[in-house]
Amino acid sequence: MEYLKDIPAKEIRPGFFGKMVHGESSTLAYWEITKGSRLPEHSHLHEQITLILEGEMEMVIGGEKYLLTAGATHAIPSYTPHSAYAVTDCKVIDSFAPARDDYR
Repeated sequence: MEYLKDIPAKEIRPGFFGKMVHGESSTLAYWEITKGSRLPEHSHLHEQITLILEGEMEMVIGGEKYLLTAGATHAIPSYTPHSAYAVTDCKVIDSFAPARDDYR
């Protein structure tokens, strides 16, 4: 068992500080994202489910623009292009399947 407070945060991209929990076939990521930080458009084999805990995140997913606010979720299928911009400081949970070995 682990507590989120005991997992060290890693700055995966500028302004994106993540705490990762890895299972055999999935990864859970808790992010603290600094206002104004950008995640360029990308895609990956992992299915991703995003939950906004706090703040506002603008995302473009599969060519459609969304403003995600606290409580909003979005499922992003494998290989779907997506990008993100933190309108405010944000706290976000992402679930990935299969596991994100690149985040270990």
